[in-house]
Amino acid sequence: MQKIKRIIALIIVILWVALIIATLVCAIIPNETAHTLFVGLLYTDIGLPVVAYAMILIAKILNRKK
Repeated sequence: MQKIKRIIALIIVILWVALIIATLVCAIIPNETAHTLFVGLLYTDIGLPVVAYAMILIAKILNRKK
């Protein structure tokens, strides 16, 4: 179980870094479509860690019951 958690955490970190890089690239491009994508990526950059944290909390609660 510990190995699976580490793999999932690594995947989330890699995904988050890729999203931040994509956000920075969209911030540089002067285009209306890039601006729309930039706003969506900002929400995703904030939402991904929140969802990951919620998943960790739920996993802790479910493991206590077992």
